[in-house]
Formats: sequence, structure tokens, C-alpha cells
Amino acid sequence: MKSLTLHRGREGALQRFSPWVFSGAVKTEAEGLEDGDLVQVSDASGQALGTGHYQEGSIRVRMLHFGDAPYPEDLIDRRLATALALRGRLGLAEDPLTNAYRLVHAAGDGLPGLIVDRYASVAVVQCHSIGMHRQRERIAAALLRVPGIDSVYDKSAAALPQRYAGQATDGTLAGSAVNEVVVLENGRRFQVDLVNGQKTGFFLDQRDNRWLLGSYARDCRVLNTFCYTGGFSVYALLGGAAQVQSVDLSERATALTEANVAANGDFADRHTAHMADVMDFLKEAEPRSFDIVVVDPPAYAKNKHRRHKAVQAYKRLNARAMAALRPGGLLFTFSCSRVVDRQLFYDTIVAAGLESGRSARVLHRLAQSPDHPVSLYHPEGEYLKGLVLQVD
Repeated sequence: MKSLTLHRGREGALQRFSPWVFSGAVKTEAEGLEDGDLVQVSDASGQALGTGHYQEGSIRVRMLHFGDAPYPEDLIDRRLATALALRGRLGLAEDPLTNAYRLVHAAGDGLPGLIVDRYASVAVVQCHSIGMHRQRERIAAALLRVPGIDSVYDKSAAALPQRYAGQATDGTLAGSAVNEVVVLENGRRFQVDLVNGQKTGFFLDQRDNRWLLGSYARDCRVLNTFCYTGGFSVYALLGGAAQVQSVDLSERATALTEANVAANGDFADRHTAHMADVMDFLKEAEPRSFDIVVVDPPAYAKNKHRRHKAVQAYKRLNARAMAALRPGGLLFTFSCSRVVDRQLFYDTIVAAGLESGRSARVLHRLAQSPDHPVSLYHPEGEYLKGLVLQVD
């Protein structure tokens, strides 16, 4: 195994079990290191600190194993087994009402660079590092040993570095070929498009937050913006909402929302989908006309350089959403931008409240569902932030 040495004084992060080694911490690298290689990381004195996947870029190594003990050859298999056991403990692995959940959440499950989402009998693998992508066949073989999984789909092409765009192709890794699947989430039915859907096909991280919204929805007029697959809309309708309007700029998203609503009951008289720009829709909406507004936009900032503009966009969007709420109405608002941390998101919503001229109180602070665990030593893994506000 090739080696990599850190600058003196830069070993602290690994001693605190951080899964990332940044390029600025690296003093020397062995000749011939290639993206995806397993590399041993040592401090300036030569003491081994652990082993990880090497990749050229700002994150130079994604750590898999800490300490000076030999790297276990079956580490990936062990970590997959541990991840499955956790989902069993969460009540997901054998839940007859829920057969869609995240099976591996990168560093939160000790496998940085790897996402695995389960959709009924299909496991979708998304590799964010070349090291994990080189292990995809082994990962697929391990997943086929999970009871009930008979197909593994690789959806890594868009997640890998741009320089590998022409070398990675999405498609079935193992088992039978499946492009679409219908799943259950708390008894609700959703269609998942593995090939064309965003991320791995469905936003599993909002499962508990969708349930919470459903508990508030009875007799309410609900607006679900950036609706995508219509998850919040379905929960609101089954929660007894009087009227639900779903808005998304994508024609495919609004069609998928309508299909998912129809799959869960006859709500033709209580649901309307609009293909429209969300900000334009909010500007034209009658002020103070909704009891609940959901604001769940895509990540506005992919990096720190775009953070300021993203914060301004979040502020304007949420101010408009607050203006659309009746007195006493609820705002469910979220950010999935990793570079917008929880405090900055909170401060942005405070600014939106001031801009709207409305007083408000926090009822809930929300995050991703627990099948998206966060390493205690890697807070960056907590990417989804949410608030439920009552707006006066």
C-alpha cells in the first residue's frame, strides 16, 4: 500500500476521527498514486494514522480505517452489515408500511464517498469517490445478500468528479434490470424513477418531516412549493387537508406529483398542480391565503463562493412564503445546502421574518431522518436543516 505524509501538526483531525484529509494538510505523497487507490496516511514522524481512498482534489483522502492496525480486507462488507443492522434497529428493515430508506449514508456509516438507497427490492448505489466506484462490484455483491434485494442499480455518473464524466455510466450493476419502482413510505405509495429522478430517485431524508406536516394538515389550505415528487402534498391530503396546491417549474415534477397523488386516493377536488416558477407564483398569490406553506428548494449553494447569493435567495423566498400565510399559519422551511450551516440558515429565516413584517415563533427544528446518520466527528454530514414556524 502506498503512503501519504501530513505536515507536522496536521494530524489532529485524524486523531479526532475526521473522515476527510484536505490537500493543504498533505506534505508528501508516494509516487504513482492514482485516484481510488488505498493509501496509508502517516503523521510527520511516520506514525500511521489510518487508511483511506486517495483522490486528487481539495479532499485528498476519504478515511475508512483509523489507527496503525492493518486495514481489514473485508471492511466494506463489515460496514454494510453494521449499516443494515442499524436500519433494523430503527424499525425500517422489516416495516410492512415502509420499504424505502437509506441503507448507507457515507461517513455516517463509516463509508465516506458511498450512498446506498433501498427502494423495495432495488438498491441504488451512488459513489461520490473514485475509490468507492472501483469497489462497486464488491458492494453490489454484498447488497444482493441482503434479504429482499434482487437488483442493484449504479447511479454514480453525475456524482463523480467532472473529469470522469465520460468514464462512468449509470445502469444495472447486478441482478434484474429495473428502471422504475413503486415504494411504500408510512403506507403512502410513491413512484421512483431510478434513471431520470433527482439524486437516487426520491428524497428519503424528508420522511419524518412529511409525517409531521401530515399531522398538522387537517382542514388546512396547503401550498407545497418545489414539490418534485409531491411527497408533502400526499401526506397533507391523507392528513385531511381541505385543499393542496403543488408548484414546481418542472413539467416532469408536476406530472409525477399528480401521479403520486392519484396513487394514494381520489383527491381530484382537493389537489391542483401548477407548473410555474415558485417566486412568480408566490408574488401572484393572494396574501395571507394559506394555512401551511412548504418551502423545500434545491441546494442554492454548491460551494462557499455562492453562499452569499444563496442566503439572499433563501431570504427573499421565505419572506414571500410568510406573506402568503394566514395569521397563525405554519411555515415548513428547509435548506439542503451543505455550505449554509444551521445557524446561518436560522439567521436567514430571521431576516426573512423581519422583511415580511410578521412576528413568528419556532415550533420545531428539523433535520434529515435517522437513516441518514451523522458522524459525531463530521458535522458536515448534517446537510438538511429545517424549521417549522407559526407566523402571526
